[in-house]
Amino acid sequence: MSNNASFTLRYAARTDVGLRRSLNEDSVYAGPRLLAVADGMGGHSHGEVASATVIAALSALDGDPPGADPLGALEAAITEAGRQLKEMAERDPRLTGMGTTLTAMLWDGMGFALAHIGDSRAYMLRDGCLYQITRDHTLVQSLVDDGQMTAEQAAAHPRRSLLMRALGGSGSVEPDLSMREARPGDRYLICSDGLSGVVGPEALHETLTGPADLGAAADRLIELARQGGGPDNISCVVAEVPPAG
Repeated sequence: MSNNASFTLRYAARTDVGLRRSLNEDSVYAGPRLLAVADGMGGHSHGEVASATVIAALSALDGDPPGADPLGALEAAITEAGRQLKEMAERDPRLTGMGTTLTAMLWDGMGFALAHIGDSRAYMLRDGCLYQITRDHTLVQSLVDDGQMTAEQAAAHPRRSLLMRALGGSGSVEPDLSMREARPGDRYLICSDGLSGVVGPEALHETLTGPADLGAAADRLIELARQGGGPDNISCVVAEVPPAG
């Protein structure tokens, strides 16, 4: 990719309470520069508070001009969000234990900074192949990494959602941070585990290679998760770097 190339993102975002929850604790953001999904936890309205607080803290990045250090800007915003959650929990003991996952992509016109905490996920569809570009911060994933469990066993494990890392009021948590190059035609999916825990990679791949309309693709993903039982809140952002020519 030439240094003077610059791409404009197309994107669509959807969120759904699912079929078994009374409250949607997910928060989603999609704009010209920032794409993010946060899946809150903590019960009652506390998870909703955590995810909304983090998304609000990051949303300022969408209006800022691209800087020389998008990864640093994203990391600083996440640190600030974590500080806000800690302060909120200190002021109101009822919020103790609240937390949220976060998967966020900050675009600079040529590529993106990717930040990740928890078990929400980011995928990339490139040249017809679907890649998971984040690693779950879960107990079962750590067991897979250590060779103590297969990926198939992890997907069916009753405690597969037990998080090892989350952003919350209990102290600082370091996100996974990376820079990724973008290519024309790339498609990206960011989603909560209410989607990825129900809809398998084959169906994700089929949907992302399907409709040209990103909103239709996002609607289909929500529909598939609901058809799979919709046990959790379901959120997704589908984005595309427009094809060349």
